[in-house]
Amino acid sequence: MEVVSWIVVSVMFLIAFAGLVYPIIPSALFIVGGFLLYGFINTFDNMTLLFWGIQILFVILLFAADTLSNLIGVKKFGGSKAGMWGSTIGLLIGPFVIPVAGILIGPFLGAVIAEFAFSKSGLKQAFKTGIGSLVGFLTSVVTKGFVLIVMISVFIFFVK
Repeated sequence: MEVVSWIVVSVMFLIAFAGLVYPIIPSALFIVGGFLLYGFINTFDNMTLLFWGIQILFVILLFAADTLSNLIGVKKFGGSKAGMWGSTIGLLIGPFVIPVAGILIGPFLGAVIAEFAFSKSGLKQAFKTGIGSLVGFLTSVVTKGFVLIVMISVFIFFVK
C-alpha cells in the first residue's frame, strides 16, 4: 500500500509543478493535498506540528512570490496598475490560447495592451512594462519551483 501512496503523492507533486507553467493550477493546494493523502493512506504520525508550521510558512511564501514578483517586475519597469492587471489576465489566458508559448506571450501581451490602452504612456513604455511583466513572471516561476522542491524535501525528511 505504501508504493501506491507514493505514486499518488508523486502525481500530486507533479501537478503542483505543472502549476508553474499553468498558473490556473493551484500548486500549493496540490502539494498540501499530497501531504494529506499520504497521511490518510499511511499515517500522520511523522507529520508533527513543526512539519505543518514549516509547510504553512512555505505556502504563504508561494502566494507571496506569485503576487509580489509580478507587481515588482511591472513597477520596476515603470508600469501602472493597468499593466499589472493586463499581465495577470494574460498570464491566466495565454497558456490556453497559445499552448506552451502562451505562458510567456500572454503576460507580455496582456501588460503591453493594458498599459497602452488604459494609461497615458506611449507604446515604448507599454513594451517596457511587458518586459517587466515577463521578468516578474520568470522570477516567480524560479522562486516557486525552488519553494516546491524545499517543501517536498521537508516532507520526505519528516516521513522517512
